[in-house]
Amino acid sequence: MSRRRQLTAPHGGLPAAVESRPVVGLDAAGDTPILREYRAVKERYADAIILAQLGDFYEMFGDDAERAAPILGVALTGRGFGSAGRLPMCGVPHHAATGYIRRLLDAGLRVAIWDQVDSSPTDEDGASLTKGLVRREVTRVISPGTVLDEAFLDPSTPVRCVALHAVQGRVGLAAFDASTGELQLCEIPGGLDSQGVLDECQRLGMAELLLAEGHQPMSLTTPCTVLPPALFDVARGAERLREVTGTATTRGLGLEGLSAALGAAGAILAYCERSRMLLVAGFVRVRERPLGSLMRLDAPTRRNLELLAPLGDGGVGLLQLLDRTLTPMGARLLRSRLQEPLVDVAAIEGRLSAVAALVSERGARQRLRESLAAIRDLERLVGRCVQRIASPKDLAGVAAACRALPACATAASPCASGCHELTTAAAGCTAPDGLGERLAAALVDDPPATSREGGALRPGADAELDALHAASSDARAYIASLEERERERSGIRSLRVGYNRVFGYYLEVPNAQRHAVPADYVRKQTLVGAERYITPGLKEQETIVLSARERAVAREAEVLGELAGAVAEHAAALLSAAECAARLDVSQSLATIADELRWVRPAVDASTVLEIEGGRHPLVERSLPAGTFVPNDCVVSGDAAQIVVLTGPNMAGKSTYLRQVAQIVLLTQVGSFIPATAARIGVCDRIFTRIGAQDDLAAGLSTFMVEMTETAAILNQATPRSLVVLDEIGRGTSTYDGLSIAQAVLEHLHDAPHLHCRTIFATHYHELTSLAARLARVRNARVEVIEEGDSVTFLHRIVEGGADRSYGIHVARLAGIPAPVVVRARDLLATLERDRPLGPRPGASTQMALPLPRAASHPVMDELGALDLDGLTPLAALNKIAEWRSRVTSDESR
Repeated sequence: MSRRRQLTAPHGGLPAAVESRPVVGLDAAGDTPILREYRAVKERYADAIILAQLGDFYEMFGDDAERAAPILGVALTGRGFGSAGRLPMCGVPHHAATGYIRRLLDAGLRVAIWDQVDSSPTDEDGASLTKGLVRREVTRVISPGTVLDEAFLDPSTPVRCVALHAVQGRVGLAAFDASTGELQLCEIPGGLDSQGVLDECQRLGMAELLLAEGHQPMSLTTPCTVLPPALFDVARGAERLREVTGTATTRGLGLEGLSAALGAAGAILAYCERSRMLLVAGFVRVRERPLGSLMRLDAPTRRNLELLAPLGDGGVGLLQLLDRTLTPMGARLLRSRLQEPLVDVAAIEGRLSAVAALVSERGARQRLRESLAAIRDLERLVGRCVQRIASPKDLAGVAAACRALPACATAASPCASGCHELTTAAAGCTAPDGLGERLAAALVDDPPATSREGGALRPGADAELDALHAASSDARAYIASLEERERERSGIRSLRVGYNRVFGYYLEVPNAQRHAVPADYVRKQTLVGAERYITPGLKEQETIVLSARERAVAREAEVLGELAGAVAEHAAALLSAAECAARLDVSQSLATIADELRWVRPAVDASTVLEIEGGRHPLVERSLPAGTFVPNDCVVSGDAAQIVVLTGPNMAGKSTYLRQVAQIVLLTQVGSFIPATAARIGVCDRIFTRIGAQDDLAAGLSTFMVEMTETAAILNQATPRSLVVLDEIGRGTSTYDGLSIAQAVLEHLHDAPHLHCRTIFATHYHELTSLAARLARVRNARVEVIEEGDSVTFLHRIVEGGADRSYGIHVARLAGIPAPVVVRARDLLATLERDRPLGPRPGASTQMALPLPRAASHPVMDELGALDLDGLTPLAALNKIAEWRSRVTSDESR
């Protein structure tokens, strides 16, 4: 029984002798050799959970154990090191560590892996059973933003670590994807808490944030790591960049004027080096993030347009609809493009031309899809080879990609003529000479997932390995024939050769034949009915078999490391080819969707015109039977019809129309075909949306406050080239407040000289339609309905003109509100419309009438109205007034 089990009581706790010891901290736990080493490692990695390999388990001690145990769902126990007291402890099996590490990372924690780096057996204290303490090293430090292992990564999602460095009114941003080597740099005006910085961090989808000590973390749920300010030094950052890129100057990297970003880059590279990551020239690809050529999308717009996820349960987002990629690199690139639409007409046209070419060439597109499917995740495969953690299957994946790259180029060639995007992408799909062949010649056809047990290399791949296999094979043959030879030599026909893991190979002789045992037999083990022996020759061959296997596994690991090194030497070329394959993958994905869903190529220009003919909502149309979605047109222009006031019933399709217009514009600027009959899109610099009602309880904001905050952001940031989509402004407060706010916002969008942005303004305040008569660039549109008696049919068709009512009571009836409630609501509506009209005053059709509500009735007022003044004496009148004053005063005090 192991000491671990001896220390564990039947109920899962520790024995009374151990439980009675006081719980102590790491410093007071004792001074054993393993604890001295553990303390030294913890001092170097104070902000990480230390996973110490002790035999078949990863153990955590002290504060680490207390933090990790509830996250991992394991029991927090303890053990004594000497007589000082009981140190809190928990552990997880070594072979199942991946899932537990994932939990720690998901909780935002860093993990330092303190591994045994030799194979000597150990006792419970981590001491070798043969020669003292086993040698251990921190082999990896993993944090949420620096994960490399395939088990910790989503193939379709980048994992970026972001560092921010504020300098004189600007924030330098560095975003590093450690799994692919991509390092993006940019600078953003403002401070660390500015909306621009927040939007950029959210768009990058950062997994971890790095800040200098003294800076307040941003209001994000992302794990934040604080580093010494010295790591953000600009000069040291430039030096680190030159080291990892192998360049003599950062000027060659195109980073002039990005001093704040250089400081952020230096911090992120230092953080990765501290995590024992290899940063080599060719792997780290530095590029400036071109903010000026990308459309910035704020969080409400990304959410309202369902870019990455649906608003409700059971649906899909735009990304899921568009994603027909065959490679993880293509899936990640499509995700990035969807969140970063272009604003340059020529660049958009280039992407559209690539999609058009692949739409028209179905056969070539299908061949391209088949070739792409064999490339796998070449970017991350190369990354793991650079970090020397590649598995045999990873190396086989690189070999397969090298074979498939030329096939991708060949498949794309028929479509590439005259299309710069496809021509350059196809030309870049080339593999380094001889690399694929070398890998294929060395690896077996179906290599194992790990190199622990060997068997990944072909015979002939390495002479030393072949010699070890031959020696082992000869020894096994000797042992296999030994039984028959010894039977003949000894005359013992019942003799047999066996093996167990404790005693190794042996010769077993029944007790009845012990007298015939040869003199050179050495007794090894006594059984009830037999004796087991060894011979010098058997022991020699056993040593060859066992040591040869161990040496063969070690030699195979060396050869695999050399192959990974060969891949790392070609990292730059392979990563460039992977990027080109990803571009082809995204183009074919968008072409496949366009072909299947009958989408068309939009016309794109630099005007402020937005004309859509027969536009359809891509996600709603997908959820309906074929041909049932009602398409609609849209005409908005910064010169003539700048603002469309859209009225009509609730549930008639106003929000769908708003989203489909914005999604069509966004898809166009991503470089995708669109769900429409035809369209002319004047490129927008921003898309703003204010759709739907929700609160933000974590920030202490009500639904109405969220609505007003988002509206304020739009009014403060929009430009004449923006597209603004607003839905039901003012609904979260009283009717008069809401209508006043809605009208004021609409007038400001029309009149403010710095705005004049294209706007679709959906509202249930049909009274706002009168503004079209006095605001030159306002046009009315409504969702058409058919009324037949008390029933209303929604046609989901947008037509010119404004609605004269909101049909809210009709919607209530359709929703199942009881009939008496609906009847009463109609009566009340008629009374309110008669007594408190919100429509135009007679003779003043262009002015809105917003009368103040009547004061609530009071019993005193009722009595005054019923009083017979002619029959009332002066004294009685005075008494009555005194009574009323007393009653009114009493009511007010209550």
